Amino acid sequence: MTIATQPETARPTSATVAAAPAPASVGESRRRTIALGLLISAQFVVMLDTSIVNVALPSIQADLDLSSSGLSWIINAYVLTFGGLLLLFGRVADLFGRRRVFIAGSTLFTFGTLLAATATNEWMLVGGRVIQGAGAAALSPAAMSLLMLNSPGEQRARAMSLWGAASAVGGATGVLAGGLLAGAFGWSSVFLATVPVSVGTVILARRFLEDTPHDARRRFDALGAVTVTAAVIALVHGALGAADTGLTSPSVLIAVSASAALLGAFIAIERRTADPLVPLGLFRSRALSTGVGLAVMGGAARASTFVLIALYLQQALTMSPECAGLAMVPTSVAGFVVNLALLPRVLRAIGPRRSLVSGLVILAAGHLWLAYAPTDRGYLVAVLPGLLLVATGVALSFTPTTMVIASAAPSSHTGLASGLASSATQVGAALGTAAFTAIAFTAGGGFPAAFTAAAVVALATGLLGCSIARR
Repeated sequence: MTIATQPETARPTSATVAAAPAPASVGESRRRTIALGLLISAQFVVMLDTSIVNVALPSIQADLDLSSSGLSWIINAYVLTFGGLLLLFGRVADLFGRRRVFIAGSTLFTFGTLLAATATNEWMLVGGRVIQGAGAAALSPAAMSLLMLNSPGEQRARAMSLWGAASAVGGATGVLAGGLLAGAFGWSSVFLATVPVSVGTVILARRFLEDTPHDARRRFDALGAVTVTAAVIALVHGALGAADTGLTSPSVLIAVSASAALLGAFIAIERRTADPLVPLGLFRSRALSTGVGLAVMGGAARASTFVLIALYLQQALTMSPECAGLAMVPTSVAGFVVNLALLPRVLRAIGPRRSLVSGLVILAAGHLWLAYAPTDRGYLVAVLPGLLLVATGVALSFTPTTMVIASAAPSSHTGLASGLASSATQVGAALGTAAFTAIAFTAGGGFPAAFTAAAVVALATGLLGCSIARR
């Protein structure tokens, strides 16, 4: 089933106005600077919202009298929707205009945030989180695509470094700000804190974001969109369930099997569709197909690390939640510094492909330090060096992986490529978190075994990256 869309030139309405360039009166240099700030701010808010709610969960549960399943859905509703819709909205941005989708996603995100902040029961809050996830899934790949297309030459390395810094700092800030806001002003403030930034983004985007060419005459592959979205959601749902019920539980096996069947159906649909959601010919590019594998495996090695570290600090080293949060502050600082100061130089010197391989090796070294450093030597010896290695490895490998995938796609598909990179990373993060936490709590080796497994995955990902680093 396909839905035809009319050419932009056939309807000179407000949509045409939305696709027009920024006013000529705005200096190009100033416009680019403000546009970059808008896109970076949006990514910061998206990553902030993945973690800011976690610390406020006890307050939310007490105030709304949530069940344990309802509490988990506050987190999972956002993760499922965000991960499941990234690929779809990335392609929608290519077809209907990246700025238009960015503004729509920011608006939707703001509405979901306000709904969550004013929730009086479990379903209002979960509904708000679903809308937030959908908005984030729309604005994030559109923002990445706009960033890539509007940052030519050497400017791209700097812009992508800022993007990586915003992602790192956003996630870390959420952990710290969530606790402070919830304690001082109540849990609603955790959501309301991002509203001014989101509203400002929507207002300023129309003036300062310059849209890029898009082809609305192509048909939208609705059946393919539904199938691949369901496949990703089923896989992420299975991975989330595995963390609670185990990798071999019936519900997890059913979810993974359903995902595999839906993915097979999606491939069959794409082969027969004149205008596929994901042109399978793109995967003939070795850089793109390998990049997707790097995103999945790298996402597993990177994202799961911070979950493992948080559990390790509290359960193995018996730190309080507050102390554990403070103990991870150096990770955020190091990630920010490496993204801003080191990554641009590394990208200019050796390029994104070699950068991601180097980052994965450093990440594996951090895992191994945390696995085998003697815990009786205290935080400064047993933990801090490992955290700094992990932060450096994440910074040097995360953004370059996205750059590899996006640069391997034609300019008409940058939104799709950005969505593909983000979706693959989210899937990998869910799978890695489920697998490594299961190892930590079920394997005889506990946390050392989990960190070692994460190191093996990071090194395997680095070896895969070597296959394109030489090209």
